[in-house]
Amino acid sequence: MIFLFAALVMPMGYARGDSITNVGESIYRHGVLSSGKPLEAIREADIRMEGVDAACVNCHRRSGFGSKAGRIAIPPITGRYLFHQRDSSGEEPDLPYVVSIRADRDPYTDETLARAIREGLDSEGKPLSYLMPHFNLDDADMLALIAYLKHLDKPKSPGVTDTVLHFATIITPDADPVKARGMLNVLEQFFADRNVRQRGPTPSLRSSGKTTFSRMMFKVNRLWELHVWKLTGEAATWQDQLERHFAKEPVLAVVSGLGGMNWEPVHAFCEHQAVPCLFPNVEAPPVDADQDFYSIYFSKGVELEAGLIANRILKPGSDKAVKVVQQIYRAGDSGEAGAQAFAAALEHSDVTVRSHVLPAGAPGQGVAKAVRQASSADALVLWLRPDDLMTLGSAPVAPDTVFMSGLMGGSEHSLLPTDWRARTLITYPFALPRQRSVGVDFAFGWFRIRHIPVVAEQVQADTFLACGLLSETLSHMVDTFVPDYLVERFEDTIGHRIITGYYPHLTLAQGQRFASKGGYLARFADLKGTQVVPDGAWIVP
Repeated sequence: MIFLFAALVMPMGYARGDSITNVGESIYRHGVLSSGKPLEAIREADIRMEGVDAACVNCHRRSGFGSKAGRIAIPPITGRYLFHQRDSSGEEPDLPYVVSIRADRDPYTDETLARAIREGLDSEGKPLSYLMPHFNLDDADMLALIAYLKHLDKPKSPGVTDTVLHFATIITPDADPVKARGMLNVLEQFFADRNVRQRGPTPSLRSSGKTTFSRMMFKVNRLWELHVWKLTGEAATWQDQLERHFAKEPVLAVVSGLGGMNWEPVHAFCEHQAVPCLFPNVEAPPVDADQDFYSIYFSKGVELEAGLIANRILKPGSDKAVKVVQQIYRAGDSGEAGAQAFAAALEHSDVTVRSHVLPAGAPGQGVAKAVRQASSADALVLWLRPDDLMTLGSAPVAPDTVFMSGLMGGSEHSLLPTDWRARTLITYPFALPRQRSVGVDFAFGWFRIRHIPVVAEQVQADTFLACGLLSETLSHMVDTFVPDYLVERFEDTIGHRIITGYYPHLTLAQGQRFASKGGYLARFADLKGTQVVPDGAWIVP
């Protein structure tokens, strides 16, 4: 059998430079064999699957820890769980707890595991669940897949000790300092409150690392420690700075955080180091962030706003056809990403999109001139901050249809001049104020009791929500603190969250990385005040 000398021989089908685990990863995650052909499998009732649809990751997840939904349990298949010895004493196995663990069976061997994958029989020769396909794998690819399953077991996760879980929050140098202080106030207080609750008696540990209480499912209460990583200088230096921070202060995950125009280096660092980055406060997440794994965002930010506006302009049956759109943004700000996304959304339509770029670092300058140049357009899109919006009072009110970025302009607290209010639609990627009152009031009540000044409502509410989601998710993980598993538990549990702050609902299907997917176009209810009303239904672009 090939398994007897697998460690000494590289199978002939592997391309030069491929390792066994790389080929196994390709099979497991993408359903691609060493030959480049798609993986093939047959499920009960002769249901045939191939390629990515047959990939193991679809059921057993990226971590290999499986999942459980109702009565359906997908067991963990990392080496430590597959090959563990049955404990004849009847005590709990020396394994980290996962929700779908099955410890009451004989250990697999390489041969019986290959049989399970090909024939659907477990280590004792009993049929596996009907959900388990029968895979068509030759010996070389089977070797690679089994090697990868063994590779999935990480010896130790960064930032995890016997008594402490370490987390970081990241602040870029172009972040708003007022928002940064508000965010840190929330994070520091939440961590302090949680640690006070955790300072009770801790169950004693055996040498295996388990507690002596079965009902605790091996749980050991750990304190949380927050590390604040403040970046400096040019964006090109940020990844190096983050690498140094991580080497000095390893962390299990990044929680919240605050960025300005550019979050891409932080996102790239988290993907490279396999560090979950959970709900950073950024207006412009990296394009195609949903194709990566470790970073989760509340929404697509200005890209979502661009989709809301494009949806309205392209919507069949609009009262007035829009043929020319002028958009205004300031170079180096988040509006640049929004403007690019908007132009891309209309690229293949018959609508002409023109852009007026204001110089960076000159708030209030050049806005009136840009508006005058838009007089011939059918619609105007404003990707501007409050300081720029204030200057619109001296500009001509044209054209008739105006869209404004709510994220950048302050939403209902915008400083939009009175003459502009009647014709301006605000992108509103949140629940309406009355809809979100319970979720937001809960956070604001928490701030008030703890004397936390509210200086940036949405950022602070989102930070509080991120902390709550982290706490809830970790409570379901018990002691299995593995980065991939942490992300997967977020995917599984976030949709059950009742209090969702600024958002009407949050969901993360497997592979999704933006929890809130839509928004409103809203308008001011009158020419004064802060009340807004929806101009149509909730939109998911």
